[in-house]
Amino acid sequence: MKQNMGTVDRAIRVVVGVGILAYGAFVGSYWGLIGIVPVLTGTVGFCPAYLPLGLSTCKR
Repeated sequence: MKQNMGTVDRAIRVVVGVGILAYGAFVGSYWGLIGIVPVLTGTVGFCPAYLPLGLSTCKR
């Protein structure tokens, strides 16, 4: 897996993902677990949805 996400993109995903997880925990809904996806993609630096679109926010 080659990184295809830049620093800003990764930071935004982690913050939004943690926010979704926190909101889900606050309201007691399992839908908050969807926040795991942006946290994982932001942590790893790879987004599979970018591949078919040919996108990359990484400066390499």
